[in-house]
Amino acid sequence: MQQFTAERSADTRDEIWLCEHPPVFTLGLAGKPEHLLKDIGVPVVNIDRGGQITYHGPGQLVAYLLLDLRRRNLGVRALVTRIEQALIDLLAAYAIPAERLPGAPGVYVAGAKIAALGLRIKNGCCFHGLSLNVAMDLSPYTAINPCGYAGMPVTQISELCGASACPTLDQVGVRLLEHLQEQLS
Repeated sequence: MQQFTAERSADTRDEIWLCEHPPVFTLGLAGKPEHLLKDIGVPVVNIDRGGQITYHGPGQLVAYLLLDLRRRNLGVRALVTRIEQALIDLLAAYAIPAERLPGAPGVYVAGAKIAALGLRIKNGCCFHGLSLNVAMDLSPYTAINPCGYAGMPVTQISELCGASACPTLDQVGVRLLEHLQEQLS
């Protein structure tokens, strides 16, 4: 993603990459090591995005947004708002009432974080992106202050729609792309 962004030209098409990561804590540029509360054997990787510490692992959908913001005539705040809205709209499609919290980037359900955002803008282009908890082991979050917020509860789609009605990671990915494309067009 860094290489893709560094080698972009004015003609490079924007891309969105979807993936799932093995267990890892990532610590953003402004991240404070004290937000890692205990060592549970999960590697910690310093990363060149905004934000504090978060967890990535199996069952979580990660979307990397490789966008030319100048071409889209988007500022950072507008981009964040549109990403959050795409997530809110996606969750509404699963009858999950999600919202923003003032001063806390990401998306929340009843005060629990379900999606995190961490972006980097370089030369007018965005990289990094979002993570959405779908059906994962949430216990690693107890080892951190999620996104720097002590005691911040986290949740996931499978807890809110019931395991038997829970969509797969691939199904959520397809719908997320649709909502992102709608918001970013």
